[in-house]
Amino acid sequence: MSLRALKQTIPALATSDGAGVSIKRSLGQRQSVRMDPFLMLDEFGSDQPQDYLAGFPAHPHRGFETITYMIEGHMLHEDHLGNRGNLRNGGVQWMTAGRGIVHSEMPQQESGTMRGFQLWLNLPAVEKMKPAGYRDIQPEDIPVFNPPGATVKLIAGELATDGVGMSGAVTGGSTQPVYADLHLEPEAELSLPVPARLNALVYLYEGQAELLTGEERLPLQVSAASVLAEGDRVHLRAGAGGARLLLIAGKPIGEPIAQYGPFVMNTREEIEQTLQDFREGRLTG
Repeated sequence: MSLRALKQTIPALATSDGAGVSIKRSLGQRQSVRMDPFLMLDEFGSDQPQDYLAGFPAHPHRGFETITYMIEGHMLHEDHLGNRGNLRNGGVQWMTAGRGIVHSEMPQQESGTMRGFQLWLNLPAVEKMKPAGYRDIQPEDIPVFNPPGATVKLIAGELATDGVGMSGAVTGGSTQPVYADLHLEPEAELSLPVPARLNALVYLYEGQAELLTGEERLPLQVSAASVLAEGDRVHLRAGAGGARLLLIAGKPIGEPIAQYGPFVMNTREEIEQTLQDFREGRLTG
């Protein structure tokens, strides 16, 4: 067993996206700030309607997947395939842009708190032009596990605690993604195996927590992507008020990336073709 240490801290920067939604972006704040196979990680959260009411009107994507996890609030997804999905407290929407999709994500509330995350997961070259797809995952369909002092909500992938294997709502895939929401009770510890073949990070979004490496106790920064070093296990300890964190991991693709806004391909020529397809109405054809 080799405990993962802290390799890099990427504080989330305040910005806006869509029609003016306030967000905090860690991965993806610049195109050089990524963790293969993940392109972007946004945190959104506000009880001020002006921060989210404008939403994300219809816009295109190609070449990757978006995973939206709603902690609190209500947003409606609609796309050119005819999919409609109500994203509510605890739910997840997993959208595969593939060769092309046009969708919107619009708030269905005029007040209250809207809070959650959007993660962009890259696709390897052989999958970038596959048909678009969409999954609306309800909260009750996401497995929840309760190791001592903690709650693990496993959105994707496979984990194990105390020798018991756990499978998430989404499993498999060429990048073998792991996506878990971890809730730790005050001063509780949680140790989870994360295969050495996967790149991994934790994102502390509430409370205080430390990464234990066996020799050191490394404080984690709130609202920052804490990229982990090589190893095969993550060991966390919450502070006196408990902690809430995301654990995100995936198998690196190791291919060149060419990105132009919502389009992610492997070469500049493919991006130029994508732009031409979009202009001529062939992106989703």
